[in-house]
Amino acid sequence: ALGTLAGGVAHDFNNLMMGIQGRASMMLTDGSLSGIHAEQIRGIEEIVKSASELTHQLLGFARGGKYHPHPVDINALIEATTRMFGRTRKELRIHLNLSEAVKSVEADKGQLEQVLMNLYVNAWQAMPTGGTIDIGTRKLSIRNAEARAHDVSIGEYVCISVSDTGIGMDDTTSKRIFDPFFTTKEMGRGTGLGLASVYGIVKNHGGFIDVASQPGAGTTFFVYLPATDLAAETSEATVGQPVRGSETVLLVDDETMIVDVATNMLELLGYEVLAETSAANALETFTANSERVDLVILDMIMPDIHGGELFDRIKKIKPDVRTLLSSGYSIDGDAAEIMKRGCDGFIQKPFDLEKLSEVVRSILDAGR
Repeated sequence: ALGTLAGGVAHDFNNLMMGIQGRASMMLTDGSLSGIHAEQIRGIEEIVKSASELTHQLLGFARGGKYHPHPVDINALIEATTRMFGRTRKELRIHLNLSEAVKSVEADKGQLEQVLMNLYVNAWQAMPTGGTIDIGTRKLSIRNAEARAHDVSIGEYVCISVSDTGIGMDDTTSKRIFDPFFTTKEMGRGTGLGLASVYGIVKNHGGFIDVASQPGAGTTFFVYLPATDLAAETSEATVGQPVRGSETVLLVDDETMIVDVATNMLELLGYEVLAETSAANALETFTANSERVDLVILDMIMPDIHGGELFDRIKKIKPDVRTLLSSGYSIDGDAAEIMKRGCDGFIQKPFDLEKLSEVVRSILDAGR
């Protein structure tokens, strides 16, 4: 029940952040802005990113919290995250013991980064005067008894261990650390979402997590994730200028705020936009303009007709029309079902001008 509530809160919060993110990214395209104004707008974008990370934590232990799973080289990810974390934590010694024998894991890379960073921060906070963090990986097989005990599948797993030399925990605390909003920190220093989101993310990826700790003897977290034989992806997205176009886009979202900002973003990119705030009106508009509509961007949650049903009706009218699903929720659940039925892409709110331009352009170009 708490996961369902958290998912709903995250969805609505992401819609609000979408309005702020979209307008800020459009303002940054104005070359006449003075240096101080551009700097302040970039600051707004950074705050939006931080707020969005909070909703990612909420979705982390909500149902359907896994976004875009791909084969991930876990050793490379640990090396990258520890380099980033270690730059700002000079009082810590970080030791890596990574097995070359471990396989990749099929996971959302961004969420695994969140898991690792939360465990690093937890270890750092347990060592207020400094100390050592040991991070290791190994491969292992999970068989019948252990699989039943943790409600996971039998098979090959990758185990990630994160150990600290900190203050440790007693049994009472150890049993509660994964509870949402439970924290041992003083008021204002923690939300109690970090380890709860770690637990939810790991479970949503088909894994499990254990902890071993004693007061005064440090703590070790063990994260177990299913291994995959698929090769890890190594390509990284390049950052550049927004990609423009001239096609006609039908935009459907029941939130007027989202329609306004997304319409402005698309028009700034050169597209002609037909916008509707109800699925019924969207069907009428699409029927009347189906020959010239090249792409339909539709929200998954609509009050009159569900996004999945709207998608099906649109595809019946024009089977070859390109479609992009937009949502403040993750890609799991209903969104995944729509994707399986032939939707061409998914974009998570909040998104900026550059991200929107890349996704829209890639879908349209793929349809040629």
